[in-house]
Amino acid sequence: MRKSVIRTFALAAALSVSAAGAFAANPKVGGAPMYETKNIVENAVNSKDHTTLVAAVKAAGLVQTLEGKGPFTVFAPTNEAFAKLPKGTVDNLLKPENKAQLTKILTCHVVAADAMSMTIKKMVKDDMGTHDVKTVGGCILKAKVSKGKITLTDENGGVAHVTIADVKQSNGVIHVIDKVLLPKM
Repeated sequence: MRKSVIRTFALAAALSVSAAGAFAANPKVGGAPMYETKNIVENAVNSKDHTTLVAAVKAAGLVQTLEGKGPFTVFAPTNEAFAKLPKGTVDNLLKPENKAQLTKILTCHVVAADAMSMTIKKMVKDDMGTHDVKTVGGCILKAKVSKGKITLTDENGGVAHVTIADVKQSNGVIHVIDKVLLPKM
């Protein structure tokens, strides 16, 4: 009888751990909780690590789009990622006369799908190590997996690493990245 009680407790513990994993909360981004019930813009505005991205989305006139139904996968560069661009680049891109260029760059971070990291990793594996990701902006990103982490290579050879994956949104998912992906201009 003692063995059956131990097995029952072990089974109950295993079930509670797997149930907890099934309902895992979204990771915090930029110190802020991210809510599955809010859309991409509603969550992004609360991240202290994405103030530059939010300003750029506003300047490009993409707020309404990213608040839309989706689904969208957004590879979201941090403020640090924008800071790695040459001095003055961000200020220049935020000028009204550069709206088209800014829009092109931002839409090269957006995919018209809800692609969680496990889905991306499976596509990479199915494509023998590199999967072409077509963005809303018409860019082709090369997705790879290195040491279990997703990397994205832009059309200029720049490589971004996904630092926080699978931040679920009501209209898609955000993956935080450490580099701004640039289209071939």
